[in-house]
Amino acid sequence: MPSFIRKIKIQIRYTNNGGEVRAALEDDYHHFRVCLHFDENRITYIDASSPRIPFISCPQATTELQGLIGSPLLKAANDIIKQTNASLHCTHLLDLTGLALAAASKGIPYRNYEVHIPRHVDKKTNATLIMDNHLKLTWCIEDNTFISAPSPYAGRPIGKGFAKWARETLSNDEAEAALVLRRCAIISLGRFKNLDAIVHAKPAGVCYAQQPHRAQQATRVIGSTFDFSDNDEQLCLDDANWLEFRDKNDI
Repeated sequence: MPSFIRKIKIQIRYTNNGGEVRAALEDDYHHFRVCLHFDENRITYIDASSPRIPFISCPQATTELQGLIGSPLLKAANDIIKQTNASLHCTHLLDLTGLALAAASKGIPYRNYEVHIPRHVDKKTNATLIMDNHLKLTWCIEDNTFISAPSPYAGRPIGKGFAKWARETLSNDEAEAALVLRRCAIISLGRFKNLDAIVHAKPAGVCYAQQPHRAQQATRVIGSTFDFSDNDEQLCLDDANWLEFRDKNDI
């Protein structure tokens, strides 16, 4: 089983009364972009694109983000779920939007994440997260379900309850990093499946594509899963000019 790798790159340029933030996310299964304009307090414009997606309906989820216009900038990325019904969105686009808003509210020029989840051996792996080119988190994950080390994460399941614990226990920056790593730890388990054998999204109601009324029409995009184990420098490479505000549509 290949390693799972995700990169998230966020760049912000500020003006006298706000600014623009651009954010890209790419991993084995996904590639998304979000662009936000903001004034001193709130989102004034939002747009998104989906260069690579697992189900054909995923790009339509970008329209759901329009409902966030007028929402405040966020001190904590996960607070995005307080602004909307998260189950109606693409999970990864909404996560990326929250991270972009939190970065902008901090007044920082950029924020980058790189996550590696090596292949699981006997249901164990050592997951790492690098933030802004510095190692931030290393977790030992066992039974594909819980963190065995280090403290204060030891004994914590990566599933239900983790987000609430992280928000209540950790600083904003560490909770943000922990939730990025936790998301990757969960979705990396998709490597155990033949994803191209999935006909359509499950009607589980937990994201845009999985809403019961559209799940059967959300058919699988065959061949959309890539392996970046030996060429992770390719992740977000196509986003470089856009992230640096050097694309032809720069405004």
